[in-house]
This record gives sequence, C-alpha cells and structure tokens, in this order.
Amino acid sequence: MKVKPHQLIESPEFKKLVRARWTVSFILLSVLFINYYGFILTIAFKKDWLTERLGQFANYGLIVGALVIVVSWLLTIVYVYWANTSYDKDTEHLKGKLEKGSEI
Repeated sequence: MKVKPHQLIESPEFKKLVRARWTVSFILLSVLFINYYGFILTIAFKKDWLTERLGQFANYGLIVGALVIVVSWLLTIVYVYWANTSYDKDTEHLKGKLEKGSEI
C-alpha cells in the first residue's frame, strides 16, 4: 500500500526532519542577526574605535566590516554542508516512501 502524503506529514520521521530544519535555520539566523546588528550597534556607539588606525592602510571599521561579510559566507557554507550531508538524505528517504509505497 502506498503511503499517502498526509500520512507522511503526520509521521515522526517527517516531524523530526522539520524540527531539525527549523533548529538549524534558527541557530544560523540568530548568529547572522548578532553579527549584523552587532556591527550596526558598534557603528552607533563605538564610532571612535572603528576609525582607529590598524596599520598604515586600514582601520578597525574596515576589518570588522569585512569580517561581517566573511561570517555570512561561513554561515552559508555551514548550512549547505548540513543540507547536503544530512537534510537531503533524509528528504530523499521520505520521498522514496511516497514513490515506492513503503510503510511508515
């Protein structure tokens, strides 16, 4: 007997997959917000520190601004790695249950 979509949605495996996706997404989103808003708050309240020279050609603002971009790239890499190694496998497993008709 084929598994119906509503049966799959109610299955513990599907709920676990959704919970994992939301958990990873929320953690990465939190880190991203802290990163961006921390930079904005630093601009608002520590402007003098950001304009201090760091070497001959750079200041702290330039370095911290570049780090904001690098951190966002790293978060993207973390998400893609997690999705490719864990999430996609679990998704394909559940899709296979719909297509092949195996039991939940």
